[in-house]
Amino acid sequence: MTVTQSPTKWSSQFAFLAAAIGSAVGISNIWKFTYVAGENGGGLFIAVYVIALIVISIPALIAELLIGRSGGKSVVGTMAVLKRDQGISKYWRYYGFMAALGVFLALSFYCVIAGWTLDYFVQSVSGGLQEVNADKSNSLFANLMTSPVRLMASQAVFLVLTALVVALGVKSGLERVLRWLTPGLFIILLLLVLYAVIAGDLVSALKFMFVPNLEQFSANVILMAVGQAFFSLGVGLGVLMTIGAYMKQEFSLVRAALVVAAADGGVAILSGIAIFPIVFAFDLSPAGGPGLIFQTLPVAFGQMPGGEIFGPIFFLLLAMAALTSSITIMETLVAWLEETTSLARPVLAALSALAIFILGLATVFSFNVWADFKPLSMFPLFADKTLFGLIDYLVSNILMPAGGILVAVLAGWAMTRDQVRAQLNTVSDTWFGIWYSLVRYLVPIAVASVFLINLF
Repeated sequence: MTVTQSPTKWSSQFAFLAAAIGSAVGISNIWKFTYVAGENGGGLFIAVYVIALIVISIPALIAELLIGRSGGKSVVGTMAVLKRDQGISKYWRYYGFMAALGVFLALSFYCVIAGWTLDYFVQSVSGGLQEVNADKSNSLFANLMTSPVRLMASQAVFLVLTALVVALGVKSGLERVLRWLTPGLFIILLLLVLYAVIAGDLVSALKFMFVPNLEQFSANVILMAVGQAFFSLGVGLGVLMTIGAYMKQEFSLVRAALVVAAADGGVAILSGIAIFPIVFAFDLSPAGGPGLIFQTLPVAFGQMPGGEIFGPIFFLLLAMAALTSSITIMETLVAWLEETTSLARPVLAALSALAIFILGLATVFSFNVWADFKPLSMFPLFADKTLFGLIDYLVSNILMPAGGILVAVLAGWAMTRDQVRAQLNTVSDTWFGIWYSLVRYLVPIAVASVFLINLF
């Protein structure tokens, strides 16, 4: 079978960056990073994070984009192109299959959680979150979690929005939508930062996020910072490889990676500055994760002047961040299916959305009717994990780290140095040598260390 590169390319570097940044920036940038930093050494955590971003994440990001542009197809198709043109082993195709499985599983629970943001956006617009206290806020969230119908409805709406964009193709769909969504996300975030600075307790928030705390700092925290820097970019599951496949040869890989990494870290830090001044202004607990977003913040917005306006804006921000990621993740899956079947892209997008919805029911029911179903409870490691917990563990703790290691091995060892150098021909020999050494040695060792820690 003859394998040719896709003729589809991003029309401009801005369109490519909008897609790459949209892929990297997701819900976890908003609800996870700053809390983890504040609870694990503050400024020291952020310092390690920035160092890891420079010496681990950016080299890995360059590697994944480089592989994608070299192949010019889906992840599976790229492995076939590299086997034909560069002589890599035929077994690399299994990485492609692993990546496709990973994005399918990830979307199954990501779209459920993203649906919560749509539900809360509707509630906030309709006035359902006005003047809520802690008890009412907890009750509202519990009501959502115990309602399979509401969870399925919001999941379905989010999947339809995602599939509609992907069905239109790279230029008419992804490019047209993401070139507005991604900048819009930053505009809304900056608006929320301004509101938080004016109406919240900025000093307490900055202390929580940035003041170094040696008592909380440890070797485990270093690994957490490395993991946060690496996995927040989404390296490993082939999403950025697919985005790179549509990248023109004249676009700078290094410049692109620097911009994407800076945007990803910038959103995480700005989100903390937008959220925690509000939290501390009302003496609320800065708990991380869904509790911060769906239980703590509604209490603050319900009591703050202008909360009826900025509450909906905040949940719109969350929904936009989720959508920019889900669009590029689904594109990774549909691009492969489009190469391997004769079905039209709209049909493939619809079928993918349907399959993701069905598997996503495992996540939906894990919060209510199957909450007590722990299928692997006989194993201590999985004793408390629902079906959602198991799928999340497989994707986050196994497939993503394994994918990250394989990306580094592919670029650093399987492809020849000359072949890789040809993709980075605008970089000096010195900088190329530094990057190449980092990808060959430091990146796989660092990711493997995080992988082993997270595994247990």
